[in-house]
Amino acid sequence: MELDFEFMEKTFGLLWSGVPVTLGITFLSLLLAAPFAFYFALGRIQGHRGLTYLSRGYVSFVRGTPVVLQILLLYSLLPSLLNAIVVSMGLDFNVFESVEPFYYAVVVFTLNTIALLTEVFRSALMSVPKGQLEAGLSIGLSEFQAYLRVIIPQALVSVLPGICNITVNLVKGSSLAFLMTVKDIMAVGKIAASFGYNYIEAYLDVFLVYIILCSIVQLLYAGAEKRLGAYRML
Repeated sequence: MELDFEFMEKTFGLLWSGVPVTLGITFLSLLLAAPFAFYFALGRIQGHRGLTYLSRGYVSFVRGTPVVLQILLLYSLLPSLLNAIVVSMGLDFNVFESVEPFYYAVVVFTLNTIALLTEVFRSALMSVPKGQLEAGLSIGLSEFQAYLRVIIPQALVSVLPGICNITVNLVKGSSLAFLMTVKDIMAVGKIAASFGYNYIEAYLDVFLVYIILCSIVQLLYAGAEKRLGAYRML
């Protein structure tokens, strides 16, 4: 078997057009998931019964179902659900033609990320001694201010490795967005390969692009962790 290196060189450059889509899905999912995950984690730590049962059930559901199944199920349900809502409101808006698949992908990966971040935030917040919160309250801070100024800055050092793992997994996992016709890195590679059936060459290029992206993400998080760790030591 001989590889078509000319095709690989051309495709490698072409694949980078899908990088903004992959990174967009990754960071939008993280950004949207973070507030919900923090709320769930905080509710469990503070012993709110309703939130505890809800977050446990949600985390178990997400962990117990394949991501591919979540994508296929939600991508089938969301457009129909949105269309039913639009029709019930009497709006003249075609959901199936007007809403880009990219946004469905963001919703799917956000829902998945909420479950993962909940456990990461919970473990990071629990790593801060309870006396820190009590100390903040004793000097006149509200509970919100105590978390914002005392608890969260200390928990950041513990939470970064977990967020790094989730980010890397999101970058890789977003390759499944091509199932929703999203033109990410994987989709661009598959389209390029389909013309001449150069799938091996295309997949090798995709492999390299993902390695480069994930390595950059890990380096950025390592730098942030080192900086925050030095601050805590002071």
